[in-house]
Amino acid sequence: MEKSSPSEVLIYTDGASRGNPGPGGYGVILISGKHKKELSAGYRFTTNNRMELMAVIAALEALKKNNLHVKIYTDSSYVVNTIQKGWLKDWIAKDFKGKKNKDLWLRLWNLLQQHRVEFHWVKGHAQNPYNNRCDQLATEAADHHALHIDEGYEQSASPKNCFLSHLKKYLFIK
Repeated sequence: MEKSSPSEVLIYTDGASRGNPGPGGYGVILISGKHKKELSAGYRFTTNNRMELMAVIAALEALKKNNLHVKIYTDSSYVVNTIQKGWLKDWIAKDFKGKKNKDLWLRLWNLLQQHRVEFHWVKGHAQNPYNNRCDQLATEAADHHALHIDEGYEQSASPKNCFLSHLKKYLFIK
């Protein structure tokens, strides 16, 4: 595992959902020099990919300074490939035609403009203790009883009552 120098921030992220869609959460570890901070939050109805994105967004939003050198480690090939292969720029140019999670991708894009960010893919559920801790934070957040509303997902979900039908399945109501 890499150590952080005083001029850079290392970020480990993970997202999880119980069902896809279903209750979800994210976990984040920020490391700068000798400082380490953990973040997590849970959502009542979302997707795994949205939680992977929310983890990165929450981490970048937690940074107190701009123009930092940031290294993000995630097990989400969805996030890494979209950035590293330039797909996000294409999606923005085409106004996300046929693509999901526009709200979160645009939010992330704005945050990426504030820093020098490198993305690194790590194998999930492997020997990386920071990735494993992020997974634990994400799943615990998804299992928490006080969950946030992922408005971007619930407002765009089709049919509109899919949350209610999911809730009925989750509660075993016919």
